[in-house]
This record gives sequence, structure tokens and C-alpha cells, in this order.
Amino acid sequence: QVQLVESGGGLVQAGDSLKLSCEASGRFFQIYTMGWFRQAPGKEREFVAGISGNGGNTYYTDSAKGRFTISRDNAKNTAYLQMNSLKPEDTGVYYCAGERYGLIRVQVNAYAAWGQGTQVTVSS
Repeated sequence: QVQLVESGGGLVQAGDSLKLSCEASGRFFQIYTMGWFRQAPGKEREFVAGISGNGGNTYYTDSAKGRFTISRDNAKNTAYLQMNSLKPEDTGVYYCAGERYGLIRVQVNAYAAWGQGTQVTVSS
């Protein structure tokens, strides 16, 4: 199982951009479907975006479509989430997650590997 470490979070103003990174250690990163989730205070963890192992397929939740872009660089064992036009409701802890050979799924329990999370705070 890969180990995942997120970075790139921070405090920004509404309308700003952030790029999150998720670096994986371990072998065969390219076989992992990767997902980004977020958890707002007092709320359940929710799916934001997912990408297939070869990067050919992506999927976004409605709130992320048109503003966020998920990508990956398998040579660097890293997945990314570019977030533009950030809104206060995007505030939360962002987690990356991975699952071997999996389809892109929105359920938290579909992913076996998780990072520790990175805080994103968007002020109005």
C-alpha cells in the first residue's frame, strides 16, 4: 500500500487559487486510482475529484466542475488538485486517497490509502 502525503494548503481569499499536491511513496503508483476528498468542520468527508491510474479518466463533483482540475504525474508519484475561483464553502481539510486498480468512486470506503490531510481556508 502506498503512503500518501498532502501539501499545498493554506489561507486564501475568495477568488484565489491553490494547488494541492499528494506525494506517494511505495511502488506502482500508476496502478492507483486517486481521489481528492474534503471535510468541512462538523460535516462528513466528501468526494471532490478522482483520476484513473493512467490519468485518462477524471471525475468531479458538481461543485468542483469548471473550477478544479485533478491531474497526476506518475513519474513523480504525485497527484495534484488545482483549485481556482475558490469560495468560502471550499474551506476544509483536503485529503488524497488511493485505491489499487479501482474505478473512480465517490465513496470514502472505496479507498484504502489516505493521507493526513492539508487545511484549506478561504476567507470572504
